[in-house]
Amino acid sequence: MLLGVDVGGTFTDAALVDGGQVYTAKLPSTPADQSVAVIEAIKEVLRRAGAEPSQVTAFAHGMTVGTNALLEERGARTALIATRGFSDLLEIGRQDRPELYRLCTPKPAPLIDTELHFEAAERVGPEGILEPLEQEEPERLAELVRASGAEAVALCLLFSYLDPSHEQRIAEHLRSELPGVHVSASHEVLPHFREYERCSTTAIDAYLSPLLSCYLERLGESAETVGLPRPVVMQSSGGVADAEAASRAGAWSVLSGPAGGAVGAGLLARACGDGNALGFDMGGTSCDVCVVESGEVSRTGSRRIAGRVIQLPMVDVHTVGAGGGSIAWRDPGGALQVGPQSAGADPGPACYGRGGAKPTVTDANLVLGNLAPDSTLAGGIRLDGDAAHATIEALAGLLDLGTLETAEGIVRIANQEMLRALRVVTVERGVDPRRFALMPFGGAGPMHAAAIATELGVRRILCPRASGVLSALGLCASEHRRDTIRTVMLSGADLSAERIATAVDDLIAGLGEGLADASAEVIYEMRYAGQAFELPVPGTTRPDPDDLTARFESAHLERYGHRDSEGEVVLVHIRLAMVAPGPEPRPTAATEGQLDESVREVYFDGEWTETRVLRGDPTTGVDAEGPAIFELPEATFVVPPGWNAEVDATGTIHAEVSP
Repeated sequence: MLLGVDVGGTFTDAALVDGGQVYTAKLPSTPADQSVAVIEAIKEVLRRAGAEPSQVTAFAHGMTVGTNALLEERGARTALIATRGFSDLLEIGRQDRPELYRLCTPKPAPLIDTELHFEAAERVGPEGILEPLEQEEPERLAELVRASGAEAVALCLLFSYLDPSHEQRIAEHLRSELPGVHVSASHEVLPHFREYERCSTTAIDAYLSPLLSCYLERLGESAETVGLPRPVVMQSSGGVADAEAASRAGAWSVLSGPAGGAVGAGLLARACGDGNALGFDMGGTSCDVCVVESGEVSRTGSRRIAGRVIQLPMVDVHTVGAGGGSIAWRDPGGALQVGPQSAGADPGPACYGRGGAKPTVTDANLVLGNLAPDSTLAGGIRLDGDAAHATIEALAGLLDLGTLETAEGIVRIANQEMLRALRVVTVERGVDPRRFALMPFGGAGPMHAAAIATELGVRRILCPRASGVLSALGLCASEHRRDTIRTVMLSGADLSAERIATAVDDLIAGLGEGLADASAEVIYEMRYAGQAFELPVPGTTRPDPDDLTARFESAHLERYGHRDSEGEVVLVHIRLAMVAPGPEPRPTAATEGQLDESVREVYFDGEWTETRVLRGDPTTGVDAEGPAIFELPEATFVVPPGWNAEVDATGTIHAEVSP
C-alpha cells in the first residue's frame, strides 16, 4: 500500500493506493500545526480502505511549510557570513527591477538583517587563494554568531564553488562549536558561479531548514506513534528524499506541494491519454499550472519565490494567487477585483459557516448553482447558501451590480487570472495549447476547466476521478531523486570527452551513494563565449563534445532564430540527477455502486438552465451531455452546454466540445 499526503493552504489531501484501487480523503488544514491535519487525514483514508497503518509500505509527503514560511517571512533567525567587503550582497542583488516601468516598486526586504552580517577575513579568486584564512578566524566568527543569537548561518564566500577549502573549515568549526545552529554552506547547497544567486539560495536554505527540521521531526514521531513508516518528502525537483535529508536542505522543498500535483498530472496523462496535458491545479488559496509533454513535466533551474531567487532544479510550475478561497473586493476606483488575498482554511469562505464574512470564488460558484446549497464538501463541511448570498449581495451593493452579475464577474476575473498563468507556460514560450488536453485538479479546478479551455482553444478535458486529491496521488508515484549542479567552464581544447566524463563521474560518486537502482540524468548548460545565459542540452554521461556542440547550436537556432558557426561554445554547468524510478500505480474506475442522479438549476451564459447532476464515483462508460455536473468525492466537474463527457477505465472523465 502506497500512502501520499499533501498539505494545502485550505485542505489536506490523502490518497492510499492498493493495486489499482485508490482510496481518498480530504480534511481542512490546521495552519497552526499542519502535522495534526496530516495524521487525521491518514486515519480517515485508512478507515475508508479498511486498512491498518502497518500495511502501509511507503508514506510520501508534500507540504507548504517552507513556502508559507518564506511568503510570511517567519523562518529562523539567520546570520550571513561572507567574504570581507561582500556582506551586502543580498541587498545589492542584480540591477533588474521587479517591474520595468514602475521605478519605485520596492524589492523584497532581505531575509537576513544587516546586524547579522559578518565578514570573514579571507579571499579566494578564480585562480586560487589570494588571502589565507587564518587559524583563529573560524573561532572569531563562531563567537560572533553565538553572541547574535542566530538559529542558522548562511555561509557564502567568493569562488567557493571552485575552491571550497575556506568554507569547509568555517562550516566544520561552526557545526562543532554551535551544535544547535544549522549551517548552510554555499559549496554544499549550490556549487555554482554567480555569487548573488548562490548567496540568495544559501540564505533561503538556512532560513527555512530549522523550521522544516522541527516540523518533519514532529511528523515523523506522530507517524511512528500510529504505526506508519517515517515519511519521505517531495522535493521541488519532483522526486522524494528521506525526511532527514529534506530537513537539512530547506530550499530544496519550497515547491513541495505543487511538485506533487505536477507528478500526478504526468501519471494520469500517461495512463489515460497521449501524455500531453496542461496541468491546472486550483486549490483554495492558489492556482498552479504546468505543461506535461510525452508524460513528463519539464523542469527549470531557477525561479523567484516572493521576489527571491532560488537557483535549484525544480518542476516548471507557474503559480498565481487565484483559488476557491480568493476574496473578491472593490478597489478604490470602483472596479471588481479577486485575490490574491484568501480566506484560507480558517475561517474559509462565507459558505463554510465558520465565521467567514468576505465573498470568495467558492461563494460565487454556490450562488451560480455550480455547487448545491445543501451539499456537504470533503471534510464534512456543510455549505451555507444564505451566507454565500449575503456576502455576494453586500459586494454587489458596493459595485452597483446585481447579485448574479457580481457572482459571474467574480468567476470570470478568477478565470482570467488562471488563464494568464496558462498562457505564461504555453503561448509565451511558443507552445500551442491546442495540442494538449486540459487536466484540472484541486478541489476547485474542475468547476472552472471548461470556461478556461474554451478561452485557450483547447477542445478536450481530462478530469481524474481523484482530481480533488491528485497531488496526494502523485506523491504515491514519485521517484527517488537527488539533484546537483556544478560549474565547470569548459571550452576550446578543454571541452573534451575526458574532462566531461571526469566531472560527471565526480558528481555521480557524490550523489548516488545509497540510492539503489538509480540511473543518471544529465543536462549540459551551454552558451557562446560572451553570452550571459545558458541553454540546457540533455545528454548522456559520456557525451561526444562535437555532438553536444551541434545540439546546442540547434537549440540556439530554435530559441533565437540564428546560430554562430564560428563562435566558441562554452560548457558552463553540468546538472545531474540520480533517479530511482518510483511505482506506477494505475487507478481504475469504480466497479460497482450507483450514481445518485438529480436535477438543479445552474446559471450558464446569463440564464438559469436545468442541469443533470451525477453524484458519486462514476463507473466506466458513464456518459453525460452538457449541461451536466459530476459531483465527485473531492471535487465538482461542471460540463457546460456544448460539451460531452464519458468515463474511461481509469475513472477519468473525458470531456470534449460537441462536434
